[in-house]
Amino acid sequence: MKFSRNNWQIAKRLSRRDFLKLVKAGVIELALLAVGGSIYSFLIEPRLIKVESVKLRLRRLAPEFSGIRMVQVSDIHMGRWMNAERLQDIVELIIEQKPDLVLFTGDFLIGRAYDADSERNVRDLITILTPLAASIPSYGILGNHDYWTNPAAIRKMLHSCNIMDMTNKAITLTRGAEKLYICGVDDVWEGDVRLENVLTQIEDDGAAILMAHEPDYADVSALTGRFDLQVSGHSHGGQVVLPFLGPPVLPHLGRKYPGGLYQVRDMYQYTSRGVGMGRIPIRFNCPPEITVFTLSSEKDA
Repeated sequence: MKFSRNNWQIAKRLSRRDFLKLVKAGVIELALLAVGGSIYSFLIEPRLIKVESVKLRLRRLAPEFSGIRMVQVSDIHMGRWMNAERLQDIVELIIEQKPDLVLFTGDFLIGRAYDADSERNVRDLITILTPLAASIPSYGILGNHDYWTNPAAIRKMLHSCNIMDMTNKAITLTRGAEKLYICGVDDVWEGDVRLENVLTQIEDDGAAILMAHEPDYADVSALTGRFDLQVSGHSHGGQVVLPFLGPPVLPHLGRKYPGGLYQVRDMYQYTSRGVGMGRIPIRFNCPPEITVFTLSSEKDA
C-alpha cells in the first residue's frame, strides 16, 4: 500500500496517548471476545444438543424395512458435566423422535478409575435408561472409557437396563421373510474384537449395521464387504472445530473419520459427535448430537 503524504500527516497528528488508547481499545475488544467465546464454549454450546437427521438408501435393505428409524446415542460420559438431569433430558429427546430402536455406541462413563462416584453414575444410568429400553428395543457396546473404569460394571448395567450387549454379537430383525442384522464389536482400542465371530452369525442376505465405538475401524469392517453402515462415536467430533482448520485435537482411532457421514468402499460410516464430553467440558463449533437414521431400500419404487 502506498503511504501518501496525507496518510503521513494524519499519523503525525496521532499523539502517543491517542496511539495507546487505540491499542488499549483493541486489547479490550480481544479480551471481551475471548471471555464471550469461553462463556459460550463452556456454558452454552454443550447444552445445545442437535438432532441430526440422516437418511440413507441401503442396497441390501429389503423394502419391508424401508422407513425404519434408529437413534444413535454415543459418549454419554456420565459423571462430571453429564449428570442425571441432563441425561434425562436427552432420553426425553430420544423418545420424541419415535425411533424403532436405539443404538448406544459406547463410553457410558468418564474417567480412569472406578470409585464411589462411578458407582453413583452407574446407578443413575440404570434409573434413567431402564424405562427407555423397556419402551424401545435398545442395543449397546462398550467404549475405551468403559474399559478404563470398569467394563464388568458397564456390562452389568446394560443387563440391568435390558439393553442388549452387542459385544462381538449379531441379532436378526425380521419383517415377514426379510432380515436386517444389528451387529456389534468390542472396543477396538482396549477390548477383544472378534469380527469373524460376528460374520458367522449373519447370513449373506439382508442389510447389516455394525456398531463399533472407534470410527477408524471402518477401514477394517468395510473390507469384509458385508456391512452397509457402521455407526461410531469416540471422537466427539473433536469438541472444538476451528473454522477452515478443523479439530486441532482428535483421539487415537478417531482421526480419519472424526465426524459425520463418510463412504468407505461400499459401506457408509457415520461418526456421532456424542452427547457428553471428555475431561475438559468445552465445545466450540461442534455441538453435541443424537442421530436419527431413516433407512430406505434401493428397491423402493
